[in-house]
Amino acid sequence: MSEPGYEEARDELVEVVRRLEAGGLSLEESLALWERGEALAKTCERRLAGARERIDQALAVTEEDVADA
Repeated sequence: MSEPGYEEARDELVEVVRRLEAGGLSLEESLALWERGEALAKTCERRLAGARERIDQALAVTEEDVADA
């Protein structure tokens, strides 16, 4: 299964948090949701880091173009 995109992971993470906060789950269900939430949070962090890197690269190219002009 491929890793979800940022928006999909964020939306699922919001749902995981909602379910955990609502309570009424068994310990096993809560732990499984917690683990899923941790994985989704890491996915979001990776996606955001990748986006930051792409922005930094684009800005560096733009600054080089301006410096060369």
